[in-house]
Amino acid sequence: MAKTIVQKVVFKNAAPKELYNLYMDAKLHTEMTGGEAKITDKAGTSFSAYSGYCKGKNIHLVKNELIVQSWRAEDWDQNDPDSIFTIMFEQKGKDTVVHAVHAFLPDKFAADISKGWHDYYWTPWQEHIGGK
Repeated sequence: MAKTIVQKVVFKNAAPKELYNLYMDAKLHTEMTGGEAKITDKAGTSFSAYSGYCKGKNIHLVKNELIVQSWRAEDWDQNDPDSIFTIMFEQKGKDTVVHAVHAFLPDKFAADISKGWHDYYWTPWQEHIGGK
């Protein structure tokens, strides 16, 4: 049975554009996570993160508002379907709320992936935003 992770994170004094770029700019993505990322801001293109550990395709992009990707990790079983990862950026005054939904995750990896979004993305992003 596939799992779905739903996360909501508030980034104080951050614009959607800044957060969108932290994810979609390969240099910034690599800097934030510590693993090489190959990603472009174009729908239909492939991406990879963590030196190829995570791979997928940009399905739908709305600049500074929405990212939808197919996504899978190299240690998943071959018969596991690709997951779908969606990030929405919602401006709330001076802050941005990130709504992340990661659907169709293999059961045995869901808890680690949920923790990983916080450890490798949301927390480093908050530290980066706070230190600007």
